[in-house]
Amino acid sequence: MVISVGFSRAASLLIKPFSGFQADYLVRRKYSSYDVAVVGGGIVGLASARELIQRYPKLSYVLLEKEKELAFHQSGHNSGVIHSGIYYTPGSLKAKLCVRGAELSYAYCVKKSIPYRRCGKLIVAVEQEEIPRLKALYKRGQQNNVPGLRLIDAKEIHKREPYCKGLMALDSPNTGIVDWREVALSYAKDFREMGGTIKTQFEATDFQTTRESPAGSTDGLKYPITIKSLKGTAIHCSYVVTCGGLYSDRLSQKSGCSSEPRIVPFRGDYLVLKPEKHYLVNGNIYPVPNPRLPFLGVHFTPRMDGSIWLGPNAVLAFKREGYSVYDFDLRDFTDAVSYRGPSGVRAQALDKDGNLVDDFVFDGGSGVIGSRVLHVRNAPSPAATSSLAIGEVIADEASKKFEL
Repeated sequence: MVISVGFSRAASLLIKPFSGFQADYLVRRKYSSYDVAVVGGGIVGLASARELIQRYPKLSYVLLEKEKELAFHQSGHNSGVIHSGIYYTPGSLKAKLCVRGAELSYAYCVKKSIPYRRCGKLIVAVEQEEIPRLKALYKRGQQNNVPGLRLIDAKEIHKREPYCKGLMALDSPNTGIVDWREVALSYAKDFREMGGTIKTQFEATDFQTTRESPAGSTDGLKYPITIKSLKGTAIHCSYVVTCGGLYSDRLSQKSGCSSEPRIVPFRGDYLVLKPEKHYLVNGNIYPVPNPRLPFLGVHFTPRMDGSIWLGPNAVLAFKREGYSVYDFDLRDFTDAVSYRGPSGVRAQALDKDGNLVDDFVFDGGSGVIGSRVLHVRNAPSPAATSSLAIGEVIADEASKKFEL
């Protein structure tokens, strides 16, 4: 027996079961409308998107990334260290998020079977004048609740690192290494599996107030923000979270919010130990930081692929994605290092007076767009280590600002 129905009747029979949330979901997918858009497919954007969809699974989400691949820039050009949280000002968001982020990162790697090594770190004083600074670091690490810290003497340094000479060292056993790009791509997999959409090659160039509802949608006012891409495509959304890293200041400007703090790119170049010299280093070896400089100093870092990096230096990069090697003096390293090492670019935020912004900055603006946007303006190192903890904070901020 064959039952014949007209096309419109068949369509109504097919659509009828989809009511309420399900019908709204179909309209949104067809017209690229979403409740929340996350701009930036680095490790911070991916962690934030993952945390948001995990907390509020009934909302729809899209993550927008301008490159063909995710985690292409800072997230894929870093030292691979899981930091323990020693260096940062006690009570600062940076300190709290690093310590919690390291704990969450280790647990996540175990859960997802992502290879890592808790190889530890020595911060080594080689001159008497560095010892008071080293002891101050030890006290700071204790205030930050970094687990397992202890001061060791020259004899213990030699046991840990036979080819390292120093007067005293701060031993941080909770420091480790991991491939942060692999971790970031795992966040993306989680996000997709929970129903999130990822659009690559979508460079957000303009944020506008949606002037009219997409054809066929009766709910245009629910998605008042239009994000346009460089290629002319667009998505509509209710709320936006930007995690633009090297371009965080420009994304803020494009949405009508403040341009401060500005991002100044610093490129860090690494040398790589020759394989036959790997026996020289067992774990991370760092100098005592120079208080006159904002960076941690040149250090030895083992990598998950078995290589050992020496670096980074810190030079002003004349391009925000400028990873090319400029100039090195290799006279003292000829026997131990190969020339062609990797590079990374760090997004360093500066305030209007030219001072370094050392902590995380979250803000938005006013008006239709500004009130519906949350900008992650400064997520400095250790952003990768802190990524899951940063995602929690961003989800908290978004929940309050957007009343999710």
